[in-house]
Amino acid sequence: MDMSTVLEIVTRSEPGMVRSNNEDAVMANPVSGFAVLADGMGGYNAGEVASGMATALLGSELEKAFVEREPSSIDPSGKSWAHVALETEMARVNGAIYQAAQSQPQYAGMGTTLVVGVFHDNRVTVGHIGDSRLYRLRGEDFQQVTRDHSLLQEQIDAGLITPEQARHSQNKNLVTRAVGIDPEVPAEIHDHAVVPGDVYLFCSDGLNDMVEDDEIAMTLGALSANLELCAMQLIQMANDNGGRDNVSVILVKVKGEYPAARGWWTRLLAWFK
Repeated sequence: MDMSTVLEIVTRSEPGMVRSNNEDAVMANPVSGFAVLADGMGGYNAGEVASGMATALLGSELEKAFVEREPSSIDPSGKSWAHVALETEMARVNGAIYQAAQSQPQYAGMGTTLVVGVFHDNRVTVGHIGDSRLYRLRGEDFQQVTRDHSLLQEQIDAGLITPEQARHSQNKNLVTRAVGIDPEVPAEIHDHAVVPGDVYLFCSDGLNDMVEDDEIAMTLGALSANLELCAMQLIQMANDNGGRDNVSVILVKVKGEYPAARGWWTRLLAWFK
């Protein structure tokens, strides 16, 4: 299925007001129905290299994987092919970035966050590592879909600090998982039901560190009829509030249902694969 008939996707990434270079990277494949956002870290331009590698490698490998098999087809493990492909390819990306960092001194210590969503069979399979986020606006209900892999989130979970205290903490950027830092890193992967009219926001922390969640929600609610304008406005709000980091957004609006085909012909094809 050509997912571009049911998904409207807009991507935008800017350096912000303080930093001269942009270590974020974004990519989307509307036809295959997935989007990828990465926020790089490391000295000099190593963060750019890590995030660029992550989005380029994951984008090309997922596209190949979903040409090979439908994302919603069930793997022998019992998981969807989308879930298996994310596990496999996010691990492969981690290995590639780790090897580059080990073998080239100028890239030592580089890494990146990663958040990716694959839309298939009226759901979205979300994989993430680090503190880049996915939010969902459904009607008037605005929710954070992912949970940060960060020191602050661990402190909140342990009851040591409140979410409000976390907003004003100096430890915002201390992630507990990142791509490329260690030989292996576990990706967190979950499925979420999707309904027509949903708007999904992938973002780097350059947005949610600068703009409160309720302001993000109001902007999505007011401007989701024009995703390009909405993306521009979100970035402008981050910049108006200081723009201390690179800021990137991907907006995905679900225009209709997209159930997986389950006729006898599909089952027969799957059996022969």
